[in-house]
Amino acid sequence: MKNVTEQLTAEHRNILRVIDEVLEECQRLECGGILNPKFIEQTIDFIRNYADKYHHAKEEKILFEAMLENQDCLHCNPIPVMLYEHEESRGFVRNMEKALDEKDVPAVIANAHNYCRLLQGHIYKEDHILYPMAEEALDELRKETVLQRYREADSVTLTAETVKRYETLFAD
Repeated sequence: MKNVTEQLTAEHRNILRVIDEVLEECQRLECGGILNPKFIEQTIDFIRNYADKYHHAKEEKILFEAMLENQDCLHCNPIPVMLYEHEESRGFVRNMEKALDEKDVPAVIANAHNYCRLLQGHIYKEDHILYPMAEEALDELRKETVLQRYREADSVTLTAETVKRYETLFAD
């Protein structure tokens, strides 16, 4: 049996690792630390390119579409909530960038916190509800199609070197 969510779950681990670093940075700032624009810029770059363009795009354009094509096998449809949360996260990132440009540290912290809290809950729902539902609902042929589309998306979205750089961002 093919596993169409294993790769996405691995990507979640990378996203959660960066979220942990962002939360540590927020705590440092809340304790009077000086804003590190480079850290925030790298975070925004990671979120936009790895979390959103690379990861969320595979969910939205491949997995969710495959699940919706087979909606009769879903006992409920959580996809609209997942899409809404993706959009909400993009808003927090835009606000974080605006706050950084304006050197508004409290707004950087607030939007970073909001993004992190949202994504932590979002990833939990995907890993524990949506992904098991996908594994159950999709037949082998659809799973093979989804995996092939992931490979195609990966080959045009980011280079292997760029993915590796994002996977080790902020790693000690």
